[in-house]
Amino acid sequence: MAASHASPAPPVAAPADAPVTSQPFITASGTKSDKELAIENNELIVGDQGTSNGFNSHVPLYVKIAAVLMVSAIGFGSHWSNVVTSAIKSTLKTQLGINNAQYAALDASDDFIMTVLILFSGLWADRIGGSGALLYGNMVYTAGSVLVAAAATVRSYNFMIGAFVVRSIGFAHTTLIIGPNPLRRVANHRDSMIQTAQYKVFCNWFAPSNGFASTLGLELGLGKIGSFVGQSTANIIATRTGNFAWVYWTAVFINLFTNIVSLVYFRFSGWSEKHFGDAVDPATGERLVERARDFRLRRVFELPWPYWCLILFSLFQTSCAAVFISNATELAQQRFSISAVTAGWYSATAQYFGFFLVPLLGMFIDFFGNRLTVAAICGAGMLLAMSLAQWGPTVAGTASAFAVYAFASSLGPTVIIDGIRSTVWSQESFGTAYAVKVAVTNAMNILVRIVAGVVQDADGDRYDRVVAIYVFLAAGAALVGLVLLAAAHVSPLLGRLQWSRRRRIADGATIVEMEATFKEGTSGRRNKQMSTAFFVCVLVLVFGSWIAYFWGVATGHNE
Repeated sequence: MAASHASPAPPVAAPADAPVTSQPFITASGTKSDKELAIENNELIVGDQGTSNGFNSHVPLYVKIAAVLMVSAIGFGSHWSNVVTSAIKSTLKTQLGINNAQYAALDASDDFIMTVLILFSGLWADRIGGSGALLYGNMVYTAGSVLVAAAATVRSYNFMIGAFVVRSIGFAHTTLIIGPNPLRRVANHRDSMIQTAQYKVFCNWFAPSNGFASTLGLELGLGKIGSFVGQSTANIIATRTGNFAWVYWTAVFINLFTNIVSLVYFRFSGWSEKHFGDAVDPATGERLVERARDFRLRRVFELPWPYWCLILFSLFQTSCAAVFISNATELAQQRFSISAVTAGWYSATAQYFGFFLVPLLGMFIDFFGNRLTVAAICGAGMLLAMSLAQWGPTVAGTASAFAVYAFASSLGPTVIIDGIRSTVWSQESFGTAYAVKVAVTNAMNILVRIVAGVVQDADGDRYDRVVAIYVFLAAGAALVGLVLLAAAHVSPLLGRLQWSRRRRIADGATIVEMEATFKEGTSGRRNKQMSTAFFVCVLVLVFGSWIAYFWGVATGHNE
C-alpha cells in the first residue's frame, strides 16, 4: 500500500544509532521527492528498531483489526459456498444421473481452471494489489455461482461443468488475495484467485512473526466454521426444500453478501493507504506495499529453494486432504450405514472440529516459530489418520480416522502459507509464490481425483481400494516433513523457519545479509537454475493434469 499524502509531512527523527539516510522532502515542484523515489524502488531503510526512517509507517491497530474482520467475513462466505458440492455428492450423482468418474470430472473442473489461470492471477494480484483482485474476483465468482444454480435447476450436467468453469475463474483470482481455502479441498484450501487475494491482503498488513500467522489462523478458523455450516446444512436444505438446486441458490445469496463486503474493503483500503501509508516489517524494514511496480515473470525463477521444499510438502499434504474431504460425507454414509444428512453432520464435525485450534496455532507460530516442527507433526498425523481409514474399516476405525484427521489437517494450511511468506525474500513476490503453490496442488488434485474416481467405480462404489491412495499421499507428506525438520539443523536458510518472533527481530540484519548473499554470485546463479528446473517440473505436472482432466471428461460421457 504505497503511501500518499495531500500535504507535506515533517520528517521523523531516526534513532541515534541508525544508519545515516537522506530524509524525505516533498518538493513544491513537479519533481519526485526522495520519499516518492524510495516508495517506487521499495527501498529498505532499517533502524535499530526495524522502523523506516523518515517515513510514516504507523498503521493503527484498529485499522488492521477492521481489515482482518472484513477479509475474514469474505472468507467465511466463500468457504460456505465451496464445500456444498462435496457435501451433496450422493444427491448430485442421483439427480444428474452421473457416475463417480463423471462427478470427478465435474469436481476437477475447478482445479483445471486454477492450473490454467492461477499463475497469471498471482502476477496480477501482486501488480494491482489484494483489495482490487478480491473485488473483481468475487464479482466473477458470483456470476459463476448463478450459472451453477441455474444448471442445478434444469438438471444439466454439461451446463454445470461450464458453470463451474466460469465460477472457477473468479475463485482463481480471489484465492491469491485471501489465500487458498484449505477447508475446501483439503479441509485446507482449494485455492484460487479469491484465496490468493485474501492472503495477499494479509501480507500488506502483517510481516512474518509479527501478526501474519495469527491473522491467517483467525481467517482459517472462521473459514472452518463456514465450511462446517455449509457441509452440515447442505443436505438439510436439499431435503427440506425437496430440490437440491436450492443449495446452490443459497450460495448465490451468500456470495452477494461477500461482494458487498469486498466493495467496502476496497474503499477502506484506499482510505487507509491515503492516511497511514505502508506497514513495515519490524525485523528487516521492508515496506509492505500493496502493489508491485510491474508484471515480472522472472519472479518465478528467483524463488528460493526452501520455498520449493515447502511446495513439495504441500503437494502431498494438501492433495491428500483435498481428496479425502471431497469424499468424506459419502465415506461416512457407507462406513456408518447412515443417511446423507446424518453423514454430513458426522463428517463436518470430524473435519472442522479443530476450528479453535487454528487461531491458537497461528499465535504459536508468530511467537515461537517452529514451522517445520509443526509441518512434521502434520504429516505424521495425516499418515496415522489415513492408515486408520485403510486398515480399520470399521465404525470405530473410521471415527478415529476422522478425529485424527481433524487435528492434523488443522495444522497444514497455516504452516504452509506462513512458511511460504517466510521463505520468499520480498512481500511483493508472495502472490506469485502462492500462485505456484496453488497450481501445483490443484494439478495434483486433478490427477488424484480422476484416478480415485476410476478406482472407486471399479470397486463397486466402495472405498476399500481408493483409501490406499490417501495412505500413499499421507506417507509422502510425513516423509518430506521429517526430512525438512532434520535439514533445518544444517541449513540456515531452512533453520530461520524455526526462529521465534524475538530472534527474528533481533537478527533482522542477518536476514537482510542472507538475502544479499543468496542473490549474488554463484549462490544466485545456482538458485536460479534450481528454481527454473523446479518450475519446469511444475509445468509438466500441470500439462499432465490437463490431459487427465480431458480424459476424465471423455471417459465419463462415454460411460
